[in-house]
Order: sequence, then structure tokens, then C-alpha cells
Amino acid sequence: MNFRPTAVAFALAIATLATPAQATPIERVISPGGIEAWLVREPSVPLIAMDFAFKGGSAQDPLNKPGVAYLAAALLDDGAGELTANAFHQRMEELALEMRFTASHDHITGSIRLLKERRDASFDLVRLALTAPRFDADAIQRGRDQMLASLRRESTNPNNISSRIWWRTAFPNHPYGRPANGTPESVPLIGADDLKGYVKRVLARDMLKVSVVGDIDAVTLGQLLDRLFGALPAKAELTPVPAATMHAIGRRIVEDLNVPQTVLSFGGLGIARNDPDFIPAFVVNHILGGGSMTSRLYNEVREKRGLAYGVYTYLAPLEYASLFSGGTQTANNSAAESLAIIEAEIHRMAQEGPTAEELAKAKAYLKGSYALNLDTSSKIAAVLLRIQIDNLGIDYIEKRNSLIDAVTLADAKRVAKRLGEGGLFVTVVGRPAGLVSKEP
Repeated sequence: MNFRPTAVAFALAIATLATPAQATPIERVISPGGIEAWLVREPSVPLIAMDFAFKGGSAQDPLNKPGVAYLAAALLDDGAGELTANAFHQRMEELALEMRFTASHDHITGSIRLLKERRDASFDLVRLALTAPRFDADAIQRGRDQMLASLRRESTNPNNISSRIWWRTAFPNHPYGRPANGTPESVPLIGADDLKGYVKRVLARDMLKVSVVGDIDAVTLGQLLDRLFGALPAKAELTPVPAATMHAIGRRIVEDLNVPQTVLSFGGLGIARNDPDFIPAFVVNHILGGGSMTSRLYNEVREKRGLAYGVYTYLAPLEYASLFSGGTQTANNSAAESLAIIEAEIHRMAQEGPTAEELAKAKAYLKGSYALNLDTSSKIAAVLLRIQIDNLGIDYIEKRNSLIDAVTLADAKRVAKRLGEGGLFVTVVGRPAGLVSKEP
């Protein structure tokens, strides 16, 4: 269900935006019960896409039971109220309702896609999943078995191994250091009480963000917001999570694994989403490693030397930490050279910053390509939800290009230094010739 007519109109409005009035409007809807949602209305398409998120995520897992949020999210649509798992899934099929829940570090996210003509019944089923999940013993066992099977596969996958080492070493004694999908030791311990307790604490109205795209008016949406979320607790009971201090800067960990290619993962201190330097950092990252086939790292590692199929960097502004991260995969005998080139290019960017030509090209691309994030209703709903989570304001889409335009070469050079001089923590998994572990 991509709902393209609405999406294409919205994307074209953004791509050709000259004045705010030209864009498809985003309406702020407040329900009679005080629940807020952002709405992009399109009456010509009889479909509705809704995304919503509750602050919490795996950061709210019990200390000794990572995986609770992950399993709770997986089982919310696996039976609720009087409906067993089979009956619930059958009802979803009858309604042609798509419903999916996921858990990240910081949020539990829901995504639903439904037909307007079956709107009320569909929202009632989603409400049941949120307010009365069954967490039956057989469903829990199926979920645990699937998680354990996935963990067994990950235990021999170099990308997963590298990621786990990186996070637990960078953030020891912090929820970010614990795997969201649990461990072989923790998953069997998760029971119904853990799942019910988690849902009761986290799924609450004060931590809720909602975006809606489709054939529904503001008045009707307001009523349905109360119908869908109104029975949830007014306030969440979240365990306080401290700001995360990143450890291991300057350290390299090499993990031996008998595979033909080495995985390199690296990361350092990033820039928070609400920091005035975030947009300049976003542009700089595109030039360095975020621009896929146009970035410096891609040119140096792949185009000039053919050492890897791809190499990337990205900014990860989380709720309790902000990261600058990246990675690549290369043959064992070229891992040392690849890492040396990556570190040298990051250092060069920090020392010199981008060129005026690089900056101009990056700004043009980042402005022009944004509409590609808005070419389906599902993407629009996701973008609107992200903007709310990041507290960027309902006019962010209108002002985004001007924020990018405002980045000067001096800004880019200053922020490049800020990003690149913070140092990196590197994990290496494989049998890399010439690379060994090292301390800072």
C-alpha cells in the first residue's frame, strides 16, 4: 500500500516549493482528549497510513533482560483481548490491515496501513493490540525461539559480531551497550510478566507522537485518536536513563573469525540533532562518506583502489548520545590498507574541511533529493513522525532547504574539525593481515 497519488503530489510540492502555500499542508490535530497528531490529508485516495512512536524502546529493558522491548513489540499483534493469535491474524486479513511494531534503542514504533471503508474496525483492532495484548505462553515461546534462532545466525556473522563488540565496548554499563534483540542468556528468561510490565510502563499518552497521511479529515481523526489511544495510561513510568558517555576512543579491537572478508566498524562522537551545527555536519558527512558513490571515502577506497564494494559514514543522533559512525567490508589482505585510507581521509577532512566545489555539489544534491523521501504515503508518514521525535517543528520541511543553503564553507570547515578530531573506536572482525588490537 504505497498510496502514490497523495505522495507524488506532496513530493512535487516540496521539490518545487517557492512559498509555503504551495506545499500540501500539514495540519496539527488535537483530539478532544488532548492527543496530538500531524495530518496530511488526501481525499482522492481511500487509504490511511499512520505511524506512531512511544519514547522508551530497548533503553527501558530490565538490566538483566535485554530483549524485552524487542519481544513485546513482536508480540503486540500476536493475539489481543478475546482474540487468540490465529484469530487476530485472521481478522487483520479480513480487514486488509497492515500492522507492524518495532523497538529501537529509544522508541517503540507502530506502523499501520488501512482502507478508509474499514477504518473504524481497523482502528479498534489496533487499539486492542495496544491496550490488551495477550502475551500467551505459546506466542511467547514462538517469539523466544525465533529470537534465539536469529542470535545463533548472528553469532557467526561478522557484521553482527562487529556491531555487538562495538556497542558493548563503547557503552559499558549503559542500555545502549546491551543488544536490543537480547542475548542467548537473557531471552529464555523473558516471561509474560516482563512483557506486560513493559507495555504498562512505556505505552502511555504523554510519550506519544503520531503522523497520519490519507483520506481522513481533522475532526474525524481527532475522534479516532481518542478511540485508539485514549485508554492508554496518561503518563509513562520510564526508568531514568543517564546520558551515555562513549568509551574506547582511540581503541581498536580485532576479533578473529575464519571468513574471507574482514568487517570494519568505526565510530566516534557525533553532534546532537538539536545542535546548531547538526545541519553543517549533515552536509560534511555527505561529502565524506554519506554520499554513496560520490563521497571521498567511496572514491578513495573503491574507485581508485578497488578495495571494497562500498564504504559509508552516517550521523546517529540518539536520545542519550550522538555518534558519527561508519564501516566497510574488504578482503582480509586489504583490511589494513582500507582502514589506513579511511582514517587518513577523516583526518584530512578535519584538517582541511571540504572544498567550495564539494560543498556546492553536496548542498544541491541534499536539497534536490529530499523529495525522494516523500514519494509514497508510507515515507511521508515516517518523515513526519521523525520530525516530531526530533522536535524540529511542523514547518521543518518548508525551511529545510534554507537551512542547508545557509551552511557556509567556514561552517563546514569548523564542523569537519569538530567531527574528525574527536577520534574513533574501531572493531575489526575477520582475519585481517597486518591489523592487531591496540589500546588508545
